[in-house]
Amino acid sequence: MWRVMLLVIDVGNSNIVMGIYREEELLYAWRLFADRNQTADEYEIKIRALMGGAQISLADISDVIISSVVPPLMPAMEKMIGVCFGVTPVIVEPGIKTGLQIMYDNPREVGADRIVNAVAGYELYGGPLIIIDFGTATTFCVIDEAGRWIGGAISPGIGISAEALFQRASRLPRIELVKPKQVIGRNTVSGMQSGIIYGYVALVDGMVNRINRETGIVHRVIATGGMAEAIAEESETIEAVAPNLTLEGLRLIYNRNRR
Repeated sequence: MWRVMLLVIDVGNSNIVMGIYREEELLYAWRLFADRNQTADEYEIKIRALMGGAQISLADISDVIISSVVPPLMPAMEKMIGVCFGVTPVIVEPGIKTGLQIMYDNPREVGADRIVNAVAGYELYGGPLIIIDFGTATTFCVIDEAGRWIGGAISPGIGISAEALFQRASRLPRIELVKPKQVIGRNTVSGMQSGIIYGYVALVDGMVNRINRETGIVHRVIATGGMAEAIAEESETIEAVAPNLTLEGLRLIYNRNRR
C-alpha cells in the first residue's frame, strides 16, 4: 500500500498520546502511560500491537512528527520511530515553523505541548482565545486576535493535587476523581471530591475572569486534556472541549514543515 499516513506523537509527563492521520482525517488515537524506564524495544512492541489491532501496516506510515516535554524519553522514541517506520521524525523544537509568534520573555521556555495546542486552537477557533489544558499541570495559554501567544499561567494538575492530598494528609484516602452530587460533602470521600473538582472549576473560572479583566478583552475559552469534560460541565467560562487538540496541532505543524 502507498505510504500516505502521518503518525503524530505527543510525549507528556504522564501520558504519550498518539494519532494517525490520513490527510486531514484522524483515523485512530491512542493514549499510553509515559514510562521513562521503558526502552525503544518495549515501545516498539506497544506501537506494533496498537497498529496491528487497527489493521494498519507500519509501511503505511509516511512520516512522523513528535512533540515532547520529557527529554529523557526522546532517545527511545526516536530509535523506535527509526526502527518501525524507517524515517527521521519532525520534532517540535526551537526553529520549527509554527506560524505562531511567541511573546514570552524567553520563548524557549514554552513547552512544546503548549505551542502545539496554541497552533491548533487559533486555527480552529481564532482569537482572542484562552486554551486550558488539564494535564499533569493545568496550563492556561492566552492568544490574541492576531495569533500571538502572549503568555499564560501554570498550576498543579488535578491528579497530582489529589495525590499530594493523599500523600501528605495521613487520614485522607486516595479517591476516584469523579464529580460528587453536591458541593457540601457528607463524608470524607465526597468532601475531597467536591474540594478537588469544584475547587478546580472555581480556579478555572477565576483565572479566566482575571485574564479578561487584565487584558480588557473577553476571550473565547476552550479546554483539552484528561479532565476537560468533567470541569467544562460545571464551568461558567469554558465554551468548548477539544479532546484531540494536541494531535491536530501536530498535524498542522507537520504541514507547515513538510519535507
